[in-house]
Amino acid sequence: MTNEYKNVPVSVLDLVAVREGDTHKEAIGDMVNLAQHTEKLGYRRYWLTEHHNMPTVISSATSILIGHVLENTQSIRVGSGGIMLPNHAPLVVAEQFGTLEAMYPKRVDLGLGRAPGTDMRTAHALRRTTQETAFAFPQDVVELQNYFKSIEQQGAVRAFPGVDAHVPIYILGSSTSSASLAARLGLPYVFAAHFAPTQLEEALHIYRNQFTPSEYLAEPYVMVCVNVVAADTNEEAEKLSTSTNRFYLNVVRRTEDLLQPPVDSMDGLWSPFEESAVRGMSVFSFKGDKQAIQGQAKKFFDKFQVDELIAVTYIYDQTARMRSYEILKEAIDEL
Repeated sequence: MTNEYKNVPVSVLDLVAVREGDTHKEAIGDMVNLAQHTEKLGYRRYWLTEHHNMPTVISSATSILIGHVLENTQSIRVGSGGIMLPNHAPLVVAEQFGTLEAMYPKRVDLGLGRAPGTDMRTAHALRRTTQETAFAFPQDVVELQNYFKSIEQQGAVRAFPGVDAHVPIYILGSSTSSASLAARLGLPYVFAAHFAPTQLEEALHIYRNQFTPSEYLAEPYVMVCVNVVAADTNEEAEKLSTSTNRFYLNVVRRTEDLLQPPVDSMDGLWSPFEESAVRGMSVFSFKGDKQAIQGQAKKFFDKFQVDELIAVTYIYDQTARMRSYEILKEAIDEL
């Protein structure tokens, strides 16, 4: 990548977090409004996650949400960040995304992950088996790829719609094993640095060094997701980020509080251990005004040479959340 950072595309990851005091319908409405807003700003993609048995986020029916966003936007690519493939039969995923591609041609992305996106009991309820299906992830990815190929390359079982859809597939991960798989299959690689920063550098090194060109991709393509809280002042961003801290505190404590309003200070709301754990999870966070975001982004791009940046933002107020994405886009474009 050159030093022309303004050429780095910026995309959105949305978990569809539920704010304290909001209904599920209102949370989905916020999702659509943010998708429309970021489309106008020139963001490349709007991706939805898959999580289950979590009242704090309502992205469990991921393909339905993707269809809803596609229906209410015009040009932005929409997809999964990602579909947790061990929860699903590849044929079903091919049919779902083949249908989306038929309805909204050239706008659908399919990001795939191997984690369950939930706890083991819920994973069992989803899969109806005690078998650890994550071990079959590499084979399942290849099977899914085949369902999107031409009719001449199909076996006896085919996906309709799906055949000849050529829906682009991305490998998601937070470890070196996913990097190796993406490299071996010659697929784009997406790293979840927003909550699992530890192996980012090593995973990107493995992916780039082991990458094998394929019919899908001639050279490595790296996408990294980071937390972003941007505001007109550093002080405002600092306060807004307390909602993000409290969101991750949920993860550390294994509690189920909905997205909380910002507070003036986190003092007294977490223990030293909890603070350390939250800050450790969210190491890769851009926070501050436009100038601060630019400096953090430049340092990040210099170190990791990403081809695309994905931003996830946990801000309680929807207007402030939209403004955060405006500032981020301006900051990247003006680098």
